[in-house]
Amino acid sequence: MASGVLRDGLYMNVFCRFFLLPLGLFSSSLCGPALDSVFAWTLCPLNVLLIIVDDLRPSLGCYGDKAIRSPNIDQLASRSLLFQNAFAQQAVCAPSRVSFLTGRRPDTTRLYDFNSYWRIHAGNFSTIPQYFKENGYVTMSVGKVFHPGISSNYSDDSPYSWSFPPYHPSSEKYENTKTCRGPDGQLHANLLCPVDVADVPEGTLPDKQSTEQAIRLLEKMKTSASPFFLAVGYHKPHIPFRYPKEFQKLYPLENITLAPDPQVPAGLPPVAYNPWMDIRQREDVQALNLSVPYGPIPVDFQRKIRQSYFASVSYLDTQVGHLLSALDDLQLTNSTIIAFASDHGWALGEHGEWAKYSNFDVATRVPLMFYVPGRTAPLPEAGEELFPYIDPFDSVLELMEPGRRVMDLVELLSLSPTLAGLAGLHVPPRCPVPSFHVQLCREGQNLGKHFQLQDLGEDPHLRVSWQQRFLVEE
Repeated sequence: MASGVLRDGLYMNVFCRFFLLPLGLFSSSLCGPALDSVFAWTLCPLNVLLIIVDDLRPSLGCYGDKAIRSPNIDQLASRSLLFQNAFAQQAVCAPSRVSFLTGRRPDTTRLYDFNSYWRIHAGNFSTIPQYFKENGYVTMSVGKVFHPGISSNYSDDSPYSWSFPPYHPSSEKYENTKTCRGPDGQLHANLLCPVDVADVPEGTLPDKQSTEQAIRLLEKMKTSASPFFLAVGYHKPHIPFRYPKEFQKLYPLENITLAPDPQVPAGLPPVAYNPWMDIRQREDVQALNLSVPYGPIPVDFQRKIRQSYFASVSYLDTQVGHLLSALDDLQLTNSTIIAFASDHGWALGEHGEWAKYSNFDVATRVPLMFYVPGRTAPLPEAGEELFPYIDPFDSVLELMEPGRRVMDLVELLSLSPTLAGLAGLHVPPRCPVPSFHVQLCREGQNLGKHFQLQDLGEDPHLRVSWQQRFLVEE
């Protein structure tokens, strides 16, 4: 019986992949919206591209920061549903990633640091990619998706979550080595590390390699009979700020403003403050001979930190742009959900902080947006590009507003049920209390209600098909 179901599902995937979805590219002009939305889109499984960024606060044009040049992410936002007030469960990489990838809070995963694997120390909890894999998807991981090391069993949770071994860029091993050329002409392990890419080991950088690998995988999946779930994890703007040096030109030091609230709050309990020891270990910061725990950092160096963070964001934006442009070129934008998020934020001098590791808004608030073909933006016409690459160095960049904003307070914990619902899978049930013994459930809210009946016009077929596909369970 099971083999028959899988066989039937495979036949449907082949039919969708090579007939219905390509036909949907032309249906809006030939047959109206009913064919692609009710027939092809309702029957065919959608692919998922999950983009996870390391330490990215909402310093983006689409979140109102006009100083930041992020045209490709802004373009994605213009065709997405953007959540204005999204927050991580904890401002630390491993706990945050394990939390939103399992759909459980750190109190359930029992991970607040980097030193345990939830399947051993908490419970055998399913993950987002594992759930998609068990529902017939080819699941792939590129770059930093799970935090590497003990917290993902030194395997990025393989083989549970992934159809084949995750990819990590070979140049990753140089991130914290002496590859930063200082004013003395020598190589250092610095916080500020703009580089000439041709001069670094292997002549490339990790995020460039991740983009190239992700595009190769998309090219392979273009002709696959199975839907895919591809997670791409980008390192920047995580420290050290190691990025192509030309991006500094986008942010002249004389134009860099300081944090509007740079002082440590009076009466702040010591437990609420983090002394940013990770950046103090960098050679250029050590040379400042700062006092512990409160600093402060000299104003001229504060500007340089902020400059390099913003330059790293623009470098990241180009990688996202190349990835999404490839999705266009492969004609996969009409069949692929795109989710974009960060694991947490990062303080750039606010409250005297230069790190994550706190509960301040700048450390916990994150960008979060979802593109859903035919829902958050119209399906592309034949030959139309939804995500053409935009060069952040263009002297004039068009200001792009998000497709639609949601102001409600939401959590990264909602990624799991929301992606399941958007893809047409059954939304896992809410977890009982306690839930350590339950493999598949979710502690976050399904954000499906925010996608309901928006911009679908008065066509009852569109509304019914959307309701049937999403299976909304808050």
